Amino acid sequence: MRKIGILGGTFNPPHIGHLIMANEVCDALHLHEVWLMPTAVPPHKQLADTASPGQRLKMVDLAVEENKFLRSCNEEVSFGGISYTVDTMQRLTEKQPNTEFYFIIGGDMVDSLHTWYKIDDLMKLVQFVGINRTGSLRKTSYPIRYIETPLIDVSSTLIRTKYAKQQTTAYLVPGGVDRYIRQEGLYGTR
Repeated sequence: MRKIGILGGTFNPPHIGHLIMANEVCDALHLHEVWLMPTAVPPHKQLADTASPGQRLKMVDLAVEENKFLRSCNEEVSFGGISYTVDTMQRLTEKQPNTEFYFIIGGDMVDSLHTWYKIDDLMKLVQFVGINRTGSLRKTSYPIRYIETPLIDVSSTLIRTKYAKQQTTAYLVPGGVDRYIRQEGLYGTR
């Protein structure tokens, strides 16, 4: 049986925090791979200064290209529209019946699991892996496997702000992602 981690998110843009989290979980749990899966339209938040779903998927492709254990997953972008995790994981488990899925979430998401759409059904499809996040309580009644990772206090919001203000983003995003953002004129880089 294959063991695959899923790290979902907007990836607007993907950054070193995402990559470190995915890599650390992959290593700690001896997973075959971790798939970074951008959402087409996030159900819980509005995207400001957003790249298109296709652009965000391309940035994830570029972000993971140097790590053989990380790859992008286009499941939600290809499906389009609002995707709920339970529906996505139902599709993935049907396509990959010999795979055990580990869904990776930050501590802030652990605190709000009780609000997730059909969370009890989702719990039957995946094992949740919780990661430290500054300010999170890590309190939930749901079974979560916690992995300690380096705390990297960086966010996509911070990075978009830095691009808009023409400030440095060196070491915050992979070089290929930075070049793509500038080439496409994303986040106020034109």
